[in-house]
Amino acid sequence: MLMGVGFALVGLRLVQLQIFERGDLTRRAERQQERLMKLESKRGNIFDRAGRELAVSLDVESVFGMPNEVENPRSVARELARILRENPADLERRLASDRRFVWISRKVDPAKADQVRDLDRSAIGLQVESRRFYPKKTLAGTVLGFTNVDNKGIEGVELWYDKMLRGTDGWVLAEKDARGRTVFPGGHGFQYQLPRPGKDVTLTLDEVIQHIAEKELDKGLAESKARGGVCLVMDPRTGAVLALSVRSTVRGRAAFNPNEPKQYRPEEWRNRAVTDAFEPGSIFKAFTAAAALEEKVVHPQERIDCSAGSIQVADRVIKDAHRSGVLTFTDVITESSNVGTIKVAQRLGKARYFQYITAFGFGRKTGVDMPGEISGLVKDYRLWSGVSLGSISIGQEIGVTPIQMAAAYSAIANGGTLMKPYLVSEVRDPNGSEGAKFAPMIVNRAISEETSKTLRRILQKVVETGTGQKAKPASYTAAGKTGTAQKIDQRTGLYSKEDYVSSFVGFVPAVSPKLVIVVMVDSPVGAVYGGSVAAPIFKSVAESSLTYLQVPPDDLGGRMLLVSQ
Repeated sequence: MLMGVGFALVGLRLVQLQIFERGDLTRRAERQQERLMKLESKRGNIFDRAGRELAVSLDVESVFGMPNEVENPRSVARELARILRENPADLERRLASDRRFVWISRKVDPAKADQVRDLDRSAIGLQVESRRFYPKKTLAGTVLGFTNVDNKGIEGVELWYDKMLRGTDGWVLAEKDARGRTVFPGGHGFQYQLPRPGKDVTLTLDEVIQHIAEKELDKGLAESKARGGVCLVMDPRTGAVLALSVRSTVRGRAAFNPNEPKQYRPEEWRNRAVTDAFEPGSIFKAFTAAAALEEKVVHPQERIDCSAGSIQVADRVIKDAHRSGVLTFTDVITESSNVGTIKVAQRLGKARYFQYITAFGFGRKTGVDMPGEISGLVKDYRLWSGVSLGSISIGQEIGVTPIQMAAAYSAIANGGTLMKPYLVSEVRDPNGSEGAKFAPMIVNRAISEETSKTLRRILQKVVETGTGQKAKPASYTAAGKTGTAQKIDQRTGLYSKEDYVSSFVGFVPAVSPKLVIVVMVDSPVGAVYGGSVAAPIFKSVAESSLTYLQVPPDDLGGRMLLVSQ
């Protein structure tokens, strides 16, 4: 009877296995016999606006091992370590594992791959993968960003447009033989899906203008022994970013090379033109002037008493760098008088002035297609203290980003329209079929065209006879504003008497602006005024860029053309 019960139980178990658990057991058997292999998609290329390659993907080889076939892990590890220059103990651990497949070294140089191949070891193999390469090395490094070993975007354009650039991986279903080796079934049993390559991205950047901006910024930083800086070039009519150079010299090297990201600290990867805010100082006076002129609380030729270069604002005394008596409002801006600017700002009042600050885009993100953008630091006017109106009018107690400043000056240059900055103009399939195109986008009207013309004449005089004379490019008119802002001392919380941000922002030509150029120099040593440190960089970038763009000179023999009445 016991035997009968036993046979009955075995029978029931067979029924359970054959009928109720058949599907699950079949799937488990297939998993043991099958291996799903990934087919890596090729990442799309990145081009400048003229179609010149800035980032490409190349086929390289990666070294892998099959530990279950390695007879002497220590000996093999030593041979590989000598070729690959890796830790032999780490390689030995991987080769002695119980896994069937391990990566030894990903995306190695061709010479190293050839040496591995010459070893002729059956348990060591090479597999083709795609490696990201930046042929221009440091050029636009912080703009482009970089990818990790799995071709995923980590910073810059590579991160922002990662989904478009990466494409879609494919796969192939392989089988394992009795020894665990991968084989591919023949006939109709072969299952696969081909990878879809990533899309190509075309930037608004111009490689030549980018090179000019980087070269001149590097030269200026070396001469001023500064801690770092930014040079940004924008088309004021569209908001297209033509060049964006970010430099940090703290560790003795200014440029970031995306081919070697591990050689840099994460903070050196950042694009500080969008991720960092600074107090702008006197370059912000252009927006105080714009608001006052638009609201008609001042006339360009109105005479302003600058009180011998000193004014009491709430509990604080604010002074001019140079003592002035009575100046026209045009000369208040031309000579960068703090006192005159504050007196005009007081006529506007907090609410009206705040309206124009936001109209020029300060206090919110521009929406530029770069990761990590911040909105800057702008307090609601209802939270301002008694000194805030005066301080903000001269560029203190407010934080702005270089990209915000470029967009805001573009609004002055183009007739009063705030444009959204953008870095990518087109995304296309690699087969050449048309993808997405990105057109210029209007954000809002900041000031009227009439006010824009008046302010451009004032800013042109800054360059012709005022604090910005060293920004004047040969044979071209220019307009802009100098800035020299004290930095906050982190130890005391007070303004430093030694640490400054020196800047110049302007546009060329003044009559029909083609370029807006932002130059910001962080912590120069010795000369600190924006007119001495940043203005010469502006001049050099403007001259070379206008010549390259074949913009006709508009100031021949000293006969300058004023902005049309």
